[in-house]
Amino acid sequence: MTILTVLLLLGGLVLLVAGGEALVRGAASLGKTVGLSSLIIGLTVVSSATSAPELAVSMGAALSGSPGLAVGNVVGSNIANILFVMGLTAIFGALVVKVQLIKADIPIMIGFSILALIMALDGGISTVDGVVLVGLLIAYLVVTVVLARRATRGERAAEAAQEEKHELDVEAAILHGPRQLTKARRTSRVRATLIDLALVVGGVVLLVIGAQMLVSASTSIAMVLGVSDLIIGLTIVAIGTSLPELATSVIAALRGERDMAVGNLVGSNIFNIGAVLGLTAIISGDGIEVASAAANFDLPVMVAAALVLLPLAFTAASIGRWEGLALVISYSAYVVYLVLYASGHAALEPFSSAMLWFVLPITALWLAALVGYEVGVLRSRRAARAGEP
Repeated sequence: MTILTVLLLLGGLVLLVAGGEALVRGAASLGKTVGLSSLIIGLTVVSSATSAPELAVSMGAALSGSPGLAVGNVVGSNIANILFVMGLTAIFGALVVKVQLIKADIPIMIGFSILALIMALDGGISTVDGVVLVGLLIAYLVVTVVLARRATRGERAAEAAQEEKHELDVEAAILHGPRQLTKARRTSRVRATLIDLALVVGGVVLLVIGAQMLVSASTSIAMVLGVSDLIIGLTIVAIGTSLPELATSVIAALRGERDMAVGNLVGSNIFNIGAVLGLTAIISGDGIEVASAAANFDLPVMVAAALVLLPLAFTAASIGRWEGLALVISYSAYVVYLVLYASGHAALEPFSSAMLWFVLPITALWLAALVGYEVGVLRSRRAARAGEP
């Protein structure tokens, strides 16, 4: 490992932290200005911004003749977002999950994941498939924003009217008239919006540059070790391009924007499939090839990770620290499997048998027990409310 590689790794990490902080600050403030909640901002603005590295890497890989890296990047990043990033974020503090995520956005993420798996079963994501994915993503964004604006329009209008009346009464005497006050308030709002946009754009730029630096350094190391482009995409590049999501979500959670932290990851997974995979298939001309190993194993793992998130979010409408730890351990087991598979290690067969016949059944029973317990609690609460006078 050269000094330049070390500098790239350290510099990329610093840029990721700085970019995540700027993006969270700007997006949270911008959301309040335009009348959208932190959850909606996380599902749309922040998730699309943090998916920029995946888009750049996948398009570049497909155009340069490395389809395995393009597909592995998206699939591996989605797996990393749920198991590693969300798990690690939950360890820093339990994540509160809004009802909208449980009823709408997480099921939509699962639907996108299943659709990508079905499309890949014939050995590739065609140009037509890419158009379908992009079209569905646009429809999802339009519906999400429209419904969010309708839900908050009346409430914000009342609050704004009351706030404006109060400020007019207090400041009119100072500014000698409502006209000057209105002009000053508009100027202040425009200035605040421009600052928020600058923070968002600056944060995205820092995140993209930092992720590219880390990916470049990590990929060069992996190539020296003789690892295939699919494995590189599923592990090193996927984790590297998920670092913006990690930095943004952890910083958002630490700053109390827990809705944005969860919304960022769910929205990022939807963007990765709809925009990154879809646009890459369109721009590449002939679509992108999907290796049989990815279609038979990694894509199903991506679907399974999405499915696991639903019962975890459903129980107590939160993802606790111990649940986050379980997600991180699951991701560690997945990476170990990939490494053993790539190296042809003798431990692959016993490790696979242990996962198939012991770990996975135990996990399934655990999730079923959690859901059953939560359903029982909800029924008890409803019965108690019905019996109240």
